[in-house]
Amino acid sequence: MKPFLIRRISTTADGREIVRDAPATRDLVLVGRAATNDIALPDLGVDPEHLQIEHSSDGRVLVTATGSNGFLVGRRRRKQAVIDPDQGGDIGLGGHRITMTRDVGGEIVLTVQRIAAISKAAEERDETKAFSLRGLIPAKRGTAWALAIAVLIGFLAIPVWAAFQKQHHDARTIYAAKSDTSWSSGPLSQAHHALEGNCEACHKKAFVSVRDETCQSCHKDVHDHAPPARLGKARATPGFGGQILVNVAKAFGKEGPGSCVACHTEHEGAGPMPATAQAFCSDCHGTLNQRLTDTKLPNAADFGTEHPQFRPLIAMVPGAKPVMVRASLDTKPMDDSGLKFTHKLHLDARGGVAAMARSLKGSKGYGDVLVCADCHTPTADRTRFLPVDMEKNCQACHSLAFDKVGGTTRTLRHGDTAQMIADLRAFYRSTSPARPINLGGMERRRPGIYAEGQTYSAYFGAVGARGSAGDAAVRAVFSPGGACYDCHLVKPPGAGAPDWSVVPVNQPMRYMMHGWFDHNAHATETCASCHAAAKSTKATDLLLPGLKSCRSCHGGEASAAKVPSSCAMCHSYHAKQDAPWKPQHDGAPSSPLLMVPKPGDTASLN
Repeated sequence: MKPFLIRRISTTADGREIVRDAPATRDLVLVGRAATNDIALPDLGVDPEHLQIEHSSDGRVLVTATGSNGFLVGRRRRKQAVIDPDQGGDIGLGGHRITMTRDVGGEIVLTVQRIAAISKAAEERDETKAFSLRGLIPAKRGTAWALAIAVLIGFLAIPVWAAFQKQHHDARTIYAAKSDTSWSSGPLSQAHHALEGNCEACHKKAFVSVRDETCQSCHKDVHDHAPPARLGKARATPGFGGQILVNVAKAFGKEGPGSCVACHTEHEGAGPMPATAQAFCSDCHGTLNQRLTDTKLPNAADFGTEHPQFRPLIAMVPGAKPVMVRASLDTKPMDDSGLKFTHKLHLDARGGVAAMARSLKGSKGYGDVLVCADCHTPTADRTRFLPVDMEKNCQACHSLAFDKVGGTTRTLRHGDTAQMIADLRAFYRSTSPARPINLGGMERRRPGIYAEGQTYSAYFGAVGARGSAGDAAVRAVFSPGGACYDCHLVKPPGAGAPDWSVVPVNQPMRYMMHGWFDHNAHATETCASCHAAAKSTKATDLLLPGLKSCRSCHGGEASAAKVPSSCAMCHSYHAKQDAPWKPQHDGAPSSPLLMVPKPGDTASLN
């Protein structure tokens, strides 16, 4: 049998028919929507593999449906049919018709033609559109407009109306409060949690940013970082993009750079307010000397890469009114506290102090050697350390006992030289005959040549006649080898001072007056990792860690250091008047333990 001849007839836009003939490549002709068929019909009404056409044994054509929809023969839907090409016949499937005829040469011609009456089901229809629900729901554009209008009404028009209602009627309705919430970008921080839901407490005017005077109505003690005019001069000029942001902020009523809200951001979620970004500080301090040419402050832009060496406040000359200066640690400055003391002597594991510690282990709880914690006591919050106290921290070894009456021990009055002198003179006036102080078992315990077991009498020397014994004892106490002389700077009588005296001791609890340090946050470190006390041989050694030591853990805000640190971690922008790092404008320190420099040395941006 001859193979089928497939004839396709298509119609142009002007009604002309175009006929294309092509012989089938096999006896079995497959028909369907899939491109792999011999007759591919791009028609959604046709299955991918719809039917097959083949020769029957009697010379006719056998049509068999391979899909689920079947085909039309006349007006009836069939799954299989036999068609005689000599008489002519056709089948319908989807929007197409296949006619079967025999030509003069005996070939069976399969003529494929699209039926124009149902052309919408033909190849120009998009399959995704045909099977979508687009015709059953509103159009996308209309839906978008409807939703946009709903948002404007629900989240703009109604809240605006509610805001004006509250202003005019001074009443808060339930819906008005919800309207305010719809504008909120998040809950308030812990510090302002009590104001949650009371937007008017801060937002005094509708559509206007929170003003500085509103913040200062509660935060009355907040002080400027520096004089406003100097702050304005120090601030770097924003670039093109920054200027655009400034103009946009002004358009919405936001105050300019330097306002409270420029640094303090709210509605960031429950918890502490976010720390100030490093850029807020570095915008000024990174290139400060370019705008404040008279400043004494070096530039500081990033702790890890551009930060000056620490400049602690130290005592150059000790006394009741010590001469205090700020000096860079690079210069290896000395701090004169008025004490004669060496850390190395007290921490040496092979010295007499260690032997003394072992002898007092049972009664005082010392170890085999002294450690930092034996003398240095942290504050209640463990942020800093209390000044070393003679009675609590030193007297276990350095006893000032000089007499014993019955079961009561008499000691020299530490810290009050006038009272001590009076006690000594009274002691010798009441002694007959004149004799040196006899401590017996209460001798002053001191390591080295003054080890336990030595008599305290050696400190007062041989006394003469009864009338001068007291003066001789006083003179011995304040002379080399004496109880006061060995630890303190002594001032002899004269130059307006009627009697012997001791230079007041200065034990600062803070050296960094412009920075904040918390020992408790560094509890995982040992004292020796930051303070080289074991190697200190002079009382004037300043045992503070330098910039390099801190950078072993701390780096800039965006660094890969163990502890990325922004400026706000150590520095406070607002300093209270009584803060230990705040300059005292009258030149007087707020506490003898918290000495401050002169105003010219400490003023911010000075």
